Amino acid sequence: MEHLAAVFVGLIDHYGYWGLFIAMLLANVGAPIGAEIILPTAGGLTATGHLPFLWATIAVAIAGELAGATGGYVIGRFGGRPLIDNYGKYVHLTHENLDRVHRFFERYGSFAVFVCRFIPVIRGIVAIPAGLAEMNLAHFYGWYFLGSLIFCGGFVLLGNEVGDHLDRVMPLVHKSGAVMLILAVVAVVAAIVVMRKRKGSVSGG
Repeated sequence: MEHLAAVFVGLIDHYGYWGLFIAMLLANVGAPIGAEIILPTAGGLTATGHLPFLWATIAVAIAGELAGATGGYVIGRFGGRPLIDNYGKYVHLTHENLDRVHRFFERYGSFAVFVCRFIPVIRGIVAIPAGLAEMNLAHFYGWYFLGSLIFCGGFVLLGNEVGDHLDRVMPLVHKSGAVMLILAVVAVVAAIVVMRKRKGSVSGG
């Protein structure tokens, strides 16, 4: 993954926002690019002037994620399990990962899309099982966008903040399992709060 991430960092350096868009699109159809490496780097490139606008960097990253999500959803909805069985292994969509996402869907409904945006590996393939489940598009895109806004915005802002010193923090960013775990825990806690409020409003009505 390190080598592939380096390739796409070079792509962003040379082609700017188009490179960032392509990298994030591919990361959201399961390509092992390493968005947690790409995004802080894009933030650092913004701080040093290689990418002109911070808001545009975040917006392009989110747009790439949503484009990839659309592709994943279409693959799941119209390709079905036969396509996933034949080619899922190339994008980490194993039966084990698919079952994990399915359990999230059963427990949290469409909100599971938001939760899965913060779980390594799963975050890049969640659109495919969502399409397989024929999830409501408004709910799917709403939760996907919110998760991407937090994920992309957070990592881009981190990279922009450290700027020229990105090389010093990249080892920590690369080993971002702790950060991802914290984000996932926050997402799960938020999910529990939302679900409890929803159940309370239903029982109260």
